[in-house]
Amino acid sequence: MDAPSQTPAATAFSTLIRTASHEQHTEAETSTFMSDMLGGRLGVDAYALYTEQLWFVYRALEGAADRLADDPVAGPFIRPELLRVAALERDLTHLRGAGWRERARALPATAAYADRVAEVARDWTAGYVAHHYTRYLGDLSGGQIIRGTAEKTWGFARKGDGVRFYVFEDIGNPAAFKREYRALLDAVPVDDLEKQRMVDECKRAFRLNTAVFQELGERFRLSA
Repeated sequence: MDAPSQTPAATAFSTLIRTASHEQHTEAETSTFMSDMLGGRLGVDAYALYTEQLWFVYRALEGAADRLADDPVAGPFIRPELLRVAALERDLTHLRGAGWRERARALPATAAYADRVAEVARDWTAGYVAHHYTRYLGDLSGGQIIRGTAEKTWGFARKGDGVRFYVFEDIGNPAAFKREYRALLDAVPVDDLEKQRMVDECKRAFRLNTAVFQELGERFRLSA
């Protein structure tokens, strides 16, 4: 008698979105600007401008947080321990002085990125989740490499002003938190077609991020 056939378990959505966007993720991580910054080949002014660009993106992300807190799709992901704007503002005061707000300017690529985040936050909450995932899980993972480099290269105190953005003081166990976050992704209440759209938006988020790196790279191009 033939053995009963077994249907393979469906791939978890958190795994699908991570693997499907791997190429775009790698492109962002290995951009010339990021490679030069992590390699200690750029000055603190490059790091400061990068931090300033993050501020524009996170204002768009977190400006919608209160409004989306009760949304059935985005709401479970709105976690106060993730919020980064206050930490960015503290870092920028340290990096650029008390009047940094008046001088802050979004690069064209940054403005496009922030505008897309604001658009999906307003019109498409599943798309907002794609951007939320891309940013915050990246901060909890690869972002810690940037923190370590910044502390070593430019002499910031360990987890002190200048790198507060990367310090999640209210997340005691980042690995456990990321597992919980991925479980939320797996349970996101949308159908398969919408999940595919989320994957596509995640890829778009990485492309938008890469475009910011490209503009930063043009500003801080090293001599051959």
